[in-house]
Amino acid sequence: MTSENTAENTAENTTDYAFGGLHHVQLAIPPGAEDLCRQFWGEVLGMTELEKPPVLAARGGCWFRGGGLEVHLGVEKDFAPALKAHPGILVRSLGGLAKRLEAGGHEVTWDDNFPGHDRFYAFDKLGNRLEFLEPKTAS
Repeated sequence: MTSENTAENTAENTTDYAFGGLHHVQLAIPPGAEDLCRQFWGEVLGMTELEKPPVLAARGGCWFRGGGLEVHLGVEKDFAPALKAHPGILVRSLGGLAKRLEAGGHEVTWDDNFPGHDRFYAFDKLGNRLEFLEPKTAS
């Protein structure tokens, strides 16, 4: 299939809009789990916690930003961790991140089945699945 026939190109040629990237990814957390999120997203991953607007802060949860990525962690009363669904997060220095996660007590599972990328899976402190990947460099 040539790039001229991809769904992305077809959509761009027949619409009056274009996608510009993701603003954020939201993951569910149980009520009262904000401190666990701060430990994982803030301390282990080194992301910066953002101040939520007051109307949204009243709902609980917390938001983090690192690089161009923003993660919103929203309270869900009947929480169940996402075991299959996951964000795919692009990273520079994937090996360095793997070491940081492992040093923080989080198992890293490498998977070489995604062409053109190195990647691994890990879980946050609440059991949500996360995929971290980095484009392979030409050798």
